[in-house]
Amino acid sequence: MSGHGRDGDHWRGHRWNKHRLPPRQAGAEGCHTTGEVRVDSRLHLARSRPHHNLPRYCQLEENTLLQILMGLYTASDGHVDPYSLTQAIAKGARKYGALIFQGLGVTTLNLREDGRWVVSTTEGDILANRVVNAAGFWAKEIAKLAGSDLPLVPNHHQYLVTSTVPEVKALKREIPVLRHLEGSFYLRMERDGLLIGPYESTHTMRQCEDWMWNGVPEGFGKELFEPDMDRLEPHLEIAMQLVPCFADASIQSVVNGPITYTPDVLPLVGPDMLPNMWLAAGFGYGIIHGGGMGSYLASWIINGQPPFEMTECDPLRFGSWTTNDYVLAKARESYGMNNAVTYPHEERFAGRPTSRVSGAHEVLESEGACMQIHSGWEQPAWFTSPGQQPQYCPSFQRTNWHEAVEKEVDLVMTSAGIIDLTPFAKIIVQGRQAAAFMDYMTANSVPPLGRTVITHILSPTGHVYAELTVTRTHEDTFLVITGSGVELHDLRWLQDYARRGNWNVSFANITEDMGCLSVAGPKSKDILSTLSPVFNGKFPFFSCKEVLETSELWR
Repeated sequence: MSGHGRDGDHWRGHRWNKHRLPPRQAGAEGCHTTGEVRVDSRLHLARSRPHHNLPRYCQLEENTLLQILMGLYTASDGHVDPYSLTQAIAKGARKYGALIFQGLGVTTLNLREDGRWVVSTTEGDILANRVVNAAGFWAKEIAKLAGSDLPLVPNHHQYLVTSTVPEVKALKREIPVLRHLEGSFYLRMERDGLLIGPYESTHTMRQCEDWMWNGVPEGFGKELFEPDMDRLEPHLEIAMQLVPCFADASIQSVVNGPITYTPDVLPLVGPDMLPNMWLAAGFGYGIIHGGGMGSYLASWIINGQPPFEMTECDPLRFGSWTTNDYVLAKARESYGMNNAVTYPHEERFAGRPTSRVSGAHEVLESEGACMQIHSGWEQPAWFTSPGQQPQYCPSFQRTNWHEAVEKEVDLVMTSAGIIDLTPFAKIIVQGRQAAAFMDYMTANSVPPLGRTVITHILSPTGHVYAELTVTRTHEDTFLVITGSGVELHDLRWLQDYARRGNWNVSFANITEDMGCLSVAGPKSKDILSTLSPVFNGKFPFFSCKEVLETSELWR
């Protein structure tokens, strides 16, 4: 479901919302379930069944259609007027007691010791149990008022609307939304005319870069930017070839406004690291996420746990390594590649490398490592053979890394191999009540000194929230290892429970301060024994030892 041409992949939450609102309240007058057709001439896939009447019905040019190798039709998709839907939801919210204040500026946000927020506005203070930052392109400004920051930047997005097109006016019913992936645009009916919205290339698109550094201009609200038709020309030419009646249409208006992007185009939905601060920001595709994400967030707030895991949209998937320069580069890349072909094990290279490189990074590169990125970290995906260049060659078939990985697997199975696991998140839990706290928070028994366990954090209803590797390094100190993709996700949960339970524990995130190398294979003990005699003796599974080697402490 799209608003003004927003992508329809994630609209199901809106449909869920629409079906649970009374018809008038659902904004039915602004909802058009027309279906959607995605076409592409780049992929050699099966054609649609022959003799269908889609070309004539959608005003597609017959000869151009012969170049289309695939069409994907989604019957339940369509588009919705964002204004009508927003007004309908607001009406329903007021009915159940919500108060909506428009034109009210927020000046400061102050966290109290009891975890509540004082929201200072131009009309006075509001004491809030929790704050949800859903401020659109103002979300970064609101976060800064609370002493935080968000990886957001508004991109310029343009679409145009034609005047009445006779061929369109003559249609008996509304055509499906058309998305031409190679041309990188969407097209649909707008009354008796057409609406076309291109996604520009990474080279031509524009960003509100000055907003990143200086903030949103004071007073900016519903204003628009000057249109730039020259940037749209390549996309419009393809649209004219596909839909000939568009070539003779008069342009009635061009809209150029800001849409807020995260580096990976997915929104920030969930709790922030600050107590009782929630986020619903960075919705690059607009209104389509509203119903589903609103329901997800409300369920988490009410029940104290997410209804399902959605770490790909967790606000804390980004961290201090996500600089403004990185956000600008990745948001440009994500927008420009909106309709690009996506390959298995895809890598995108804008903004890389970040500050997250391990101490072994240069050594690994010199050994022929082909790097991949995960949670900001550069880590080897595979190693080249002698004489081979580390080159990224995406494919739907077997590609250049297959034989190299096969050799690596054989080497580790018969001899030994070293892997850089520095990206794994590493958290120190320490304090007088550390053992009791870890016993309360995790499902497995707390390990004795020098031992390790694999355990789980469970939600209030017994669902698995996180998997941890916990090592007891001292009586009152634990080293907690978790996945690199959930570093702050898991730390947030631990800190939140410690704060609410008034536990006497402290946390230190040492992920970027401690490296991690794993030696695996049947000859791994022999290799480690050359480093220290400690490894010559018994070293049971799930045990931990500290080794002082050349003035460096190893665990």
